[in-house]
Amino acid sequence: MLRGRPIKSQIRQNLVELLYFLKEGYGYGLWKMYIELFPKCTMRSIHYHLKKGLQTQEFKVKQIKKEEGNYSWGSYTEKTYYELGPQAKPTMKKEVKEFLEKKKTTSSPSSS
Repeated sequence: MLRGRPIKSQIRQNLVELLYFLKEGYGYGLWKMYIELFPKCTMRSIHYHLKKGLQTQEFKVKQIKKEEGNYSWGSYTEKTYYELGPQAKPTMKKEVKEFLEKKKTTSSPSSS
């Protein structure tokens, strides 16, 4: 009998599906899309699964960007961008693709 928590996670698999179509993403951005498409979860849970996914090689860090701005905690933030790792097994869910295509068409800037 296996002991401990199972390695498989539905939240992490949903993140794999999102990253499959997005190619890259960072914690907060992924969380905002996640809660629109899947059952609600906390941002903390998303960050936990991104870090756990690094250990299981479902995700890997693509880059870390330092972005300037006027944040409540200071003048910059570091965003860690993730991409799929070698152990990711996307199932290419049709509803994720449709959601992202719809989001892309509704958020595309109009020409002035």
